[in-house]
Amino acid sequence: MIKISDKTEKEKNLTIPEVKRLLESLGEENLDQFQRRTLDYTSKFSKVEADAAEKLTEKLVQEFGLEKEEAIQVVGCMPESIEELRVFLAAGRKIIETSKLEAIVSLLDKHRKLK
Repeated sequence: MIKISDKTEKEKNLTIPEVKRLLESLGEENLDQFQRRTLDYTSKFSKVEADAAEKLTEKLVQEFGLEKEEAIQVVGCMPESIEELRVFLAAGRKIIETSKLEAIVSLLDKHRKLK
């Protein structure tokens, strides 16, 4: 959790790209050592842009019925196969059809950053 001011303390789940955007908006010169390390990590491991991450998360929740936390984890890692995707959804109590999983992987492929 990043504390922006003394008056407001609010917790929100964010994707890795959203954390990167937030830290960059604060300015690297204003970050403490932990925040700089976090910025370095998010720069290396962000697999989509922050705006795309937000849209993907919402789509996964609304169109595919994933929990918000599951969607954030999926967007953070951007699995490339159904088998990888199942790892993130294994904790859930519901079984997701293979056709839905294929559609999720296809959606992720459309938004994946080119390397």
